[in-house]
Amino acid sequence: MAENGDALDADLRVPSCERCPALVESRSQIVDGVGPTDADLLFVGEGPGANEDEQGEPFVGRSGDVLDEALRDAGLARADVRITNCVRCRPPDNRDPTAEELANCRGHLESEVARLDPELIVTLGKVPSEHLLDRSVAITSESGDVADARIADASRRVLLSVHPAATLYDRSQRDGFFETIARAGELSGVGGAAGGSGQSRLGEY
Repeated sequence: MAENGDALDADLRVPSCERCPALVESRSQIVDGVGPTDADLLFVGEGPGANEDEQGEPFVGRSGDVLDEALRDAGLARADVRITNCVRCRPPDNRDPTAEELANCRGHLESEVARLDPELIVTLGKVPSEHLLDRSVAITSESGDVADARIADASRRVLLSVHPAATLYDRSQRDGFFETIARAGELSGVGGAAGGSGQSRLGEY
């Protein structure tokens, strides 16, 4: 069974990609998603930063610590969820990915979503929220809201959230972020916070 899971995860890895010259120049490696390939809860960030580029895993470093703490507070663990990004290579100087770069990497993200078929997608920050909803998002005021979006040829429920790094620069964001992560557990039916009842509430979008 483990070998089959490893094979599925290998299918979701991007071994090489040269579509975005600036990102190819900037990256030290491609940073693929991590976590179960059948996870009901998928977190989507913007793109790798310096720590992620170095370690080859999304959301490590200080922002990853905040996310891990919020997950634990919600009765979740990294092993319960999958974490990925809109683009898999670090943009130069940690700038936002361009529209072209987001479009170039969209197929990888859609393949990941299609394989997981998650109960809930959580967007961590303004860029992934706007990318997946295809509209302007005021992330500070819309964090905690749930929207439906057409992703990977299906209607998906998307929970918007501020980026965990926002809580480091603005402590007033912390409580709201933790509440949003707790809501993610409840809506997806994953982890202790859900009490096993969340999936039934997601029966119809």
